[in-house]
Amino acid sequence: MENGTRIVVVTACPTGVALTYMAATRLLAAAQRLGYLIKVETQGALGSEDVLTRKDIGRAHAAIIAADVDIEGLDRFQSVPVLTVGTARAIADPEAVLAEALALPRP
Repeated sequence: MENGTRIVVVTACPTGVALTYMAATRLLAAAQRLGYLIKVETQGALGSEDVLTRKDIGRAHAAIIAADVDIEGLDRFQSVPVLTVGTARAIADPEAVLAEALALPRP
């Protein structure tokens, strides 16, 4: 059951394959279990997929950057709290990552 909490996520790893998609899958599954609305942009070997729109970001309560490489365009997240973690942490404990992001103060 959705509770109206919205989170946006960007995932990326050096090769743009396994960890990018594993982090996306784990965060997506955890958010859905907790009733959060979530949209995940993956920046992988195939380029950026499911790119976050201004509307997605503007309606979000928090953003998570789960990446092991630099992400371009982080200035688009100025209006929302941003938590940056590595993909390994997002994969290992997605619920904690979600909770930490939602606990951040609004900018």
